[in-house]
Amino acid sequence: MKIGDIALAVVLAAASAVAAAGLNQMSAVDRPVDVFCLVLAAGAGLALATRRVHPIPTLAANTTLLSIYLWMGYPYGPIMFTFSVAMYSIGRYLQLKPAVITTVAALPILAAHLFVNPASAEGAYGLIPVTGFAVVPLAIGVIVRVNRESVERARAEMIRERVSDERLRVAQEVHDVVGHGLAAIKMQADIALHLLDRKPDQAEIALRAISETSTEALDELRATLTVVRGRAPAPGLGLLADLTARMNHAGVEVQVDVVGTERSLPAAVDLAGYRVVQESLTNVLKHGPVKRAAVKVGYEDDAVHIAVSNPAEESSAGDGFGIPGMRERVTALGGQFTAGPTGDGRFEVRAAIPTQGDA
Repeated sequence: MKIGDIALAVVLAAASAVAAAGLNQMSAVDRPVDVFCLVLAAGAGLALATRRVHPIPTLAANTTLLSIYLWMGYPYGPIMFTFSVAMYSIGRYLQLKPAVITTVAALPILAAHLFVNPASAEGAYGLIPVTGFAVVPLAIGVIVRVNRESVERARAEMIRERVSDERLRVAQEVHDVVGHGLAAIKMQADIALHLLDRKPDQAEIALRAISETSTEALDELRATLTVVRGRAPAPGLGLLADLTARMNHAGVEVQVDVVGTERSLPAAVDLAGYRVVQESLTNVLKHGPVKRAAVKVGYEDDAVHIAVSNPAEESSAGDGFGIPGMRERVTALGGQFTAGPTGDGRFEVRAAIPTQGDA
């Protein structure tokens, strides 16, 4: 039971009892108010203390006490509002079908006093106000419940969407890291297999490169998962030199040109720019007929521009998460992204990402 429900029950119990005593002289009913009347009035109010956790027993107790009160000819008054509160609780905390069934069961019991009590002259005409005391609060309770459930469903759907977006983000991060490392490992493995019989010394160098690349990939994967958990800064364009060094070691000749003054960028922009360069160079490693790429990063006041180009055939861009993943990263930040052949035998990836102010 909540404190508010107990307080409401006490207030209504006191109001019902006091009002019954006060209405004694003004009532057209000839039944005088006595101790039993006050007990019934107070009990009808106190029954509401459990209205949230046990709405049906609450209504049953309230209806029973109120019906006895009315059958005996005690005066109307605030005690009728205790029934309305109980009916509101039925609509608020029960589903529609059990709420309607409960109402249909309770209403005739309450209305019976109109025909049982000889002092009551309303008869069938009294059904209208009695029904109003039941149906109106019931409808209000149902409306409140439906609105609350709608809000809760919308909140749950929003949480599911956030979880889904987070899973997609994690999948993209893992794809970028693992795909980059595996592409470099495959390239070195192919070199080692090609040189194993004829030049075992150079094959050993390639195998050592595989070991180093796999270690670096695992380290970056751990760092990425740590970032996902929110415990470390994400990689950014400040690590571009390390990325190009790894790609050079894997067999891709990378030329980097930075235009403008390097500066700190918002974390999301910095990460997106880094991933665009990383994925583009990984595609060069996996699909490029010539393992050579040019990277250009341009810093402007309101945006950072990235271009990665390489000699390529039209069908060598790759698929999977790569280009769609880069496009999604950039456009999610309000940027522009293009990827495709340039017409002069090269493939170029371009991204312009608004910085939205420095970090």
